[in-house]
Amino acid sequence: MKKQQLHLTSLDKVYWPEEGITKGDLIAYYKTMAPFILPYLKNRPLSLKRNPNGIIDEGFYQKDAGELAPDWIKTEAVYAESSDKMVHYLVCNNAKSLLFIANLGCIEMNPWNSVIARADHPDYLVIDIDPSEKNTFEEVIDVALVIKTILDKANVEGCCKTSGASGMHVYIPCNKKYRYEEVRAFAKTIATLVHEQLPRITTVERSLAKREKSEIYIDYLQNSIGQTLACAYSVRPKSLATVSAPLEWKEVKYGLRPEQFTLKNMDERVKRKGDLFTPVLGKGMNMKAALKLLNT
Repeated sequence: MKKQQLHLTSLDKVYWPEEGITKGDLIAYYKTMAPFILPYLKNRPLSLKRNPNGIIDEGFYQKDAGELAPDWIKTEAVYAESSDKMVHYLVCNNAKSLLFIANLGCIEMNPWNSVIARADHPDYLVIDIDPSEKNTFEEVIDVALVIKTILDKANVEGCCKTSGASGMHVYIPCNKKYRYEEVRAFAKTIATLVHEQLPRITTVERSLAKREKSEIYIDYLQNSIGQTLACAYSVRPKSLATVSAPLEWKEVKYGLRPEQFTLKNMDERVKRKGDLFTPVLGKGMNMKAALKLLNT
């Protein structure tokens, strides 16, 4: 059988002008980090965010792989009610596929919260701590720590990571035990409890028009089929080539900065600390028991 070739292009193209970081540097990062990032991509449809010009413009979103995909990369056809058609998603199951996707100009990797075989049963719950431009990162940290106290009360394990931009993400393992609507309802409970403790700086209001300009949005609506966030170890199209970095909870304190974690140093970090996000794909929470504890 003829070996299928991966053709990498324009490796010298500068993606981060101020830092002099190239497309080749991005692809080299994903090649090195493939063993760590692939567990969070395997068997999950990917929404493509393409930045073929690097970070100098907003890039564009593309869900349907169309004619992009060679025959050696997995795709999954999913019916989209909004467009009344089948969308052919790329699925990244190996390092070769990861490099192909990066070569398309995908700086960041945005997988579903569920795998294809159990599309309506997410592996984890996600809470997106999404600050406004007027919030400080210290306030983001305050929100994350309140979430941690709530999870501790509920006897639920959660993993925290930087978003790679201005916010943070908290993930709670579910192990496909619950449907999205159940997970979303539990996430709303957490978000509401956080808002009750931090009413001045937080909101659970989805509409931008109805939010104050200095409120952190606690987004529990990411827990819906097809919704995506940049996964653990994903590079972001931001200054310094920041990375969405899994954290130890003891690191979530004032002085933490998202720009500490970049394409240039993440490899060394995982060599020292290993994959801090492994619990996210582990034993799922007991939602019934957690709700009972939260109601006491």
